[in-house]
Amino acid sequence: MPYRPSERALRTSPFYVMEVAKAAERLVAERGDQPPMIYLNIGEPDFTAPPLVQQAAIAAISAGQTQYTPALGIMPLRQAISRWYAERFGVAVAAERVVITAGASAALQLACLALLQAGDEMLLPDPGYPCNQQFVQAADARARLLPVGPEGRFQLDAQCVAEHWGPQTRGVLLASPSNPTGTSLAPSELAAIHREVKARGGITLVDEIYLGLSYDSAYGQTALVLGEDVISINSFSKYFNMTGWRLGWLVLPAELVAPVERLCQNLFICPSAIAQRAALACFAPESLAEYERRRDVFRQRRDLFLPQLGALGLEVPVAPDGAFYIWADCQEAARRLGARDSWDFAFALLERARIAVAPGRDFGHNGMERFVRFSIANSSENLQQAIDRMRALLA
Repeated sequence: MPYRPSERALRTSPFYVMEVAKAAERLVAERGDQPPMIYLNIGEPDFTAPPLVQQAAIAAISAGQTQYTPALGIMPLRQAISRWYAERFGVAVAAERVVITAGASAALQLACLALLQAGDEMLLPDPGYPCNQQFVQAADARARLLPVGPEGRFQLDAQCVAEHWGPQTRGVLLASPSNPTGTSLAPSELAAIHREVKARGGITLVDEIYLGLSYDSAYGQTALVLGEDVISINSFSKYFNMTGWRLGWLVLPAELVAPVERLCQNLFICPSAIAQRAALACFAPESLAEYERRRDVFRQRRDLFLPQLGALGLEVPVAPDGAFYIWADCQEAARRLGARDSWDFAFALLERARIAVAPGRDFGHNGMERFVRFSIANSSENLQQAIDRMRALLA
């Protein structure tokens, strides 16, 4: 073989959600789409960008605003995000601390490359979003997954962080609300974690890409209230319904902006000029009102789907308070189908009920054979149809 993959490439795990998606596509291609496949596997809003955002993109193209922008993003967009934090969360975030990125993925990569040395360790919850550990590992650091359970809302706590902090530990990478569980850190617990990390001179890095899709006022606050030393990652993909536009942002301590700018210049040049111009329209009053309406639709879908799962043998240990995911224990339902674990159960649903879900294997090691993730980013009609199909299959 003339080209030998790097150790970094070889140790990167597959994204199993995508494997299920490919299997669903093959099934439809081979057997047709009757009854239609119901996709509850992908974490993508079924809403697209609202009208003003689409119009702003067209206007940017028509006006020729398609060339390189500053590496940190256009200042009007950084200022708009700063105002959004002030108006929605009551937090003062200077526009100069906001860095526009090519999606939250680029934001996470930039943060890890800017802060981590080879051999460093970051503490992450298990279960958690699988790509987060890959960003840590891509910086030649180690992602140490700590098992968390329903008693702690599937989140790390301050005691756990203190107990597992070691000589190589550099900080924590949290997500609130979380993918796959849809659960958030209580503000008091997040503050306690930050105190533990700060006392050790560490990094508090918080993935907040689902923050806009919080349904409970007890949790829907940004970690940036804790101080300017907290680093927040956010995105236009989820709450703002701009997944394929690949636009996100970082909020950094002021002293980290210049180092991250150098990384941006070399690794990405700049985020999409068209997406940035379009995203300005996200903060128009008409767009914000539409986003809030859509947030309520996601909440209604949760309230439709969640109560019906228990009767099907799909226990949900902690009700999600945000995002559009439900993390369900499928042991009993899998037993009824003769499935050995959540992987087999997911493929049984795919082949026998034409429902695509995400098996737990993607999200860590802690009890993953027991859990599946349902994405409720689909219409209420399709969600009810999925319940009806599962009821018939499991009867």
